[in-house]
Amino acid sequence: MSEPFRIVFILYPRLTQLDFTGPYEVLARMPDAEVVLASKDGGSIVSETGLILGGLRCLADIERADLIMVPGGPGQTEAMLDPDFMAEVKRLGQGARYVTSVCTGSLILAAAGLLAGKRAGSHWAYRDLLAALGAIPDPARVVRDGDTFTGGGVTAGIDIALTIVADIAGEETAKMIQLMIEYAPAPPFNSGRPETASPETVNAVKTRFAAFAEQRREAIQRMRQRA
Repeated sequence: MSEPFRIVFILYPRLTQLDFTGPYEVLARMPDAEVVLASKDGGSIVSETGLILGGLRCLADIERADLIMVPGGPGQTEAMLDPDFMAEVKRLGQGARYVTSVCTGSLILAAAGLLAGKRAGSHWAYRDLLAALGAIPDPARVVRDGDTFTGGGVTAGIDIALTIVADIAGEETAKMIQLMIEYAPAPPFNSGRPETASPETVNAVKTRFAAFAEQRREAIQRMRQRA
């Protein structure tokens, strides 16, 4: 009997919960999948908006992964600067067939050296930061480069996960999962991308995210100086 396909979600405090729960809802439904939720210390963590995620395993106790998935969120900066956390990301990623992320989780992958020379996506407000970490920024909602899947922010995680399932288990399985979760987005406003949102909305979001962008730039600079 073959081993199940092991998917390890690499979590950390102050992640954006939908970056995690969106792809989790899809990937956990894939046939023969074993889903493992892990953080540096295990136990519980608190998301960006206060949701408590419990029962996590310690990353050091996970011997292998067929696929790693790293979500994004405000806590990504602190996680990226934690050498113990990053060592586990690198270890599991180097041994995995698939290396994947949602939103700014790609900055963690890139900082771990897992996206060197590869095309990669991220949330539009922080995508340009990938270049400083050796990746090639790509504006697509789902970005595939070999067996690396990254992409846009938050809700893009569902699209990324469905694309991954199609590659592993076939397109029909991915379509069935899409129907199971009734994923048929029809947003009330055409404001989900900077290309379609009004300039006023884009500027308002940029202003709100400015501090996060600066923190991430400073963290990347510190990492480069340390290296």
